[in-house]
Amino acid sequence: MLTLANIDVVYGGVIQVLRSTNLEVRQGQMVVLLGANGAGKSTTMRAISGLLHADHGAVTAGRIMFDGTDITHADPSAIVKSGLVQVLEGRRVLEHLTVHQNLMIGAHLRRDRAGIRADLDKVYQYFPALPELQNRIAGYLSGGEMQMVLIGRALMARPKLLMLDEPSMGLAPILTRQLFETVARIRREEGLTVLLVEQNARSAIAQCDYGYIMDGGRIVLHGSRAQLSSNEDVQEFYLGLSGAEDRTSYRDVKHYRRRKRWLG
Repeated sequence: MLTLANIDVVYGGVIQVLRSTNLEVRQGQMVVLLGANGAGKSTTMRAISGLLHADHGAVTAGRIMFDGTDITHADPSAIVKSGLVQVLEGRRVLEHLTVHQNLMIGAHLRRDRAGIRADLDKVYQYFPALPELQNRIAGYLSGGEMQMVLIGRALMARPKLLMLDEPSMGLAPILTRQLFETVARIRREEGLTVLLVEQNARSAIAQCDYGYIMDGGRIVLHGSRAQLSSNEDVQEFYLGLSGAEDRTSYRDVKHYRRRKRWLG
């Protein structure tokens, strides 16, 4: 459904962030993209959704294909129309509007009123706390409530592929678990494909079908859920099983492991 082929991204014409990035998301999969802060994960998401220009960035090489169409330099609204919708990191609700108004903005490119009403009902079923909050000003919601609104708003656009950028950031563990359970339910019932960037690696790997690890703007490892879960380097750096939490990058862990073996 989605393919990134040798993508380079440069900001301000001089700062290269992505280098020959390759990534594939097949229909019906949940794919997770992991990496330390600054690895290039959010830049990858923005390159896909066409939002790089807001930060003076651009795709300078490679191609991004979605559902058989080249969207490398497509307009963001055209990308949303095609069925690819991103939930940005940072709880970006429209703070001065109500919950209901925020949700309806997700359907602003649609004209099927009956379908919009049906999808709104579905959102309220997936997030049963929202009906009571529908007249609340979004800026006064809690972090968890805002995340429900953001995912609900994205669903109102009827995505084929939903991109979630750090959805659990700042949430309590119980809310994180509930969020992932709801996303899994939506994926199952709606046949949704999901690309996830997530700081909670343990939860993300547990939910995914396939995963990629990014470091320094490159994909350095990829594999199935089972392959990632059993990989020693992933266990050390992302799952915290061997005291490597103080390492600043995935490559640091690999270098550290090689050094230990040589010294041993």
